[in-house]
Amino acid sequence: MLEHAGFWSNHLLGLCWPASGDVRPAPEWFGDDSADTDATSEILLDAQAWPAFRIPLDACHSAVVVYRNLVGDYGIDYLLAHPDGTGAEAVANRFDGDWSGLGLVWRDLKRIVVSPDLTAAGVHDPSERLLILLPVLNDAELPADAPAVVEAALTALGAPRHSAAHTAARLLDGRRRSAGHRVLTGSRLSGGSGDHFKCGRILVLEFDIRVCRAPECHQTTAATSRAVGL
Repeated sequence: MLEHAGFWSNHLLGLCWPASGDVRPAPEWFGDDSADTDATSEILLDAQAWPAFRIPLDACHSAVVVYRNLVGDYGIDYLLAHPDGTGAEAVANRFDGDWSGLGLVWRDLKRIVVSPDLTAAGVHDPSERLLILLPVLNDAELPADAPAVVEAALTALGAPRHSAAHTAARLLDGRRRSAGHRVLTGSRLSGGSGDHFKCGRILVLEFDIRVCRAPECHQTTAATSRAVGL
């Protein structure tokens, strides 16, 4: 699915909406055209099929992105799946352009990108891993190399070289900057040794994560977990 023409414009174009007077974003920024984008949108938003993308991490954990095509409650859920198959915790949920959940800081997002479990099925390519999780970035301060990292990922996946720097800047400008964000501590993702990681333990204990506690967040995450078999 990630290789479908039109996927990346569907997934990321919403982050690029212009400030007053700026240029309107277009599928061509991602190397797509409008026809391909519309065709892929029909697949992604099919109420009979909830596309899900698993991003396997070290120590048997996974991030999962789910297009929640529930009639009357469409959204995109970004989850951290329990390695023992008992469910998932929400990193963020998107409902009709609005966000709930804490998201990830750049440091932890980048560590997820470079920590694939190559023995598990899912998304292993670092450019795909970065861009599929980029919407959950929630960080007020980014390192100086962040635009170049995003630009390189865009060009690797087919964005035009002449405009990739502009697209990367617009994607990062569209990120959230709220005070709350998810912190991954005590693991290889956060710079720890990870020696205490064992497959089969519950993710919320391993990462010491702060999760969305709103009732609607829990209800949505539970419904999505059941639908995609987490």
